[in-house]
Amino acid sequence: MRQFGLIGRTLSHSFSQTYFTQKFYSLGLGDHQYELFELASVNELPGLLAAHPDLVGLNVTVPYKESVMLYLDELAPSATRVGAVNVIERTPDGRLRGHNTDYIGFRESLRRFFPLRPEARALVLGTGGASKAVAVALQELGIAYWTVSRDPLGAGLTYADLTPQLLAAHPLIINATPLGTFPRTDECPPLPYAALTEQHYLYDLVYNPAETLFMLKGKEAGAQVKNGFEMLCLQAEAAWEIWNGR
Repeated sequence: MRQFGLIGRTLSHSFSQTYFTQKFYSLGLGDHQYELFELASVNELPGLLAAHPDLVGLNVTVPYKESVMLYLDELAPSATRVGAVNVIERTPDGRLRGHNTDYIGFRESLRRFFPLRPEARALVLGTGGASKAVAVALQELGIAYWTVSRDPLGAGLTYADLTPQLLAAHPLIINATPLGTFPRTDECPPLPYAALTEQHYLYDLVYNPAETLFMLKGKEAGAQVKNGFEMLCLQAEAAWEIWNGR
């Protein structure tokens, strides 16, 4: 049996198990299994690995994308560059190697959604592991950006800084926070949504629900919107390549 899984604190919203279970079925891989492992703390990871010797690959979701790095033997260049891990590879000799495929999935999905141009500017909502992956993708695409958080002592902007003039200068807005994720679907980042226009593109990394409140408010203002489902699929395929040594 080759076993894979997802670790995080709350996983009821996740589509990863369904995605990989369908993939294994379509490929005729009856000896492959994907499970959800809810961990109250990331320090439960060693015990999980000891209890599941057949685990050869893990996905990592909030809130452990950064803290999990302390439990790994080595980091791939992608994880080092991003500063967060969303894929763990268990090598044949038992070592744990961390990778980041979030930035690959987001980068390729954004190419299909946002018209790239030299003067493009973006706002990245959130400062966690997902935000770091988004930042690396934007750097590779040559898109200047500001990060936005609630912390007035942070390195970027706060939500209070988001004036209509600032939004007008940043047509791409990316929600890299968990706000709006099922079951708390009535939440959204505190933006001045009335300042959005048809020139704006709103990308939400959340994919459950398919249309978040962030996206709905953007659509009502005439903006183009997209959820994170395509990113999920693209990063999952990149993880599958890693787990199979490609």
